[in-house]
Amino acid sequence: MGKNNILTQSTVLAMVLTAAIMVKEVTSLTICQIDINDMQKCRPAVTGINPPPPVSECCVVVRSANLECFCRFKFYLPILGIDPSKVAALVAKCGVIAIPPSCRVLASRSLKNGA
Repeated sequence: MGKNNILTQSTVLAMVLTAAIMVKEVTSLTICQIDINDMQKCRPAVTGINPPPPVSECCVVVRSANLECFCRFKFYLPILGIDPSKVAALVAKCGVIAIPPSCRVLASRSLKNGA
């Protein structure tokens, strides 16, 4: 029953994030210490074939995020059009050195892909 509850919560979070990205601006909703409106500052750096480097405002968001919390939802990133390996590269480009255990799969994929 515990796994179903976590799956349900994760699914709901993915739906909220998807809706938030589709809506131009949402009144403040914070997930893992990140305001979802601030997530948009990083979207160009984690989407597309050859994304641009993150802007400084994006790195401020990344460094203030609770990455351990955020990485629990890494399997839902493709639903949002976000490549998980690009997220790992983004975190590194923003100078985050301590990678939480829940994010290590992202980091290892990024290294294998040469990101």
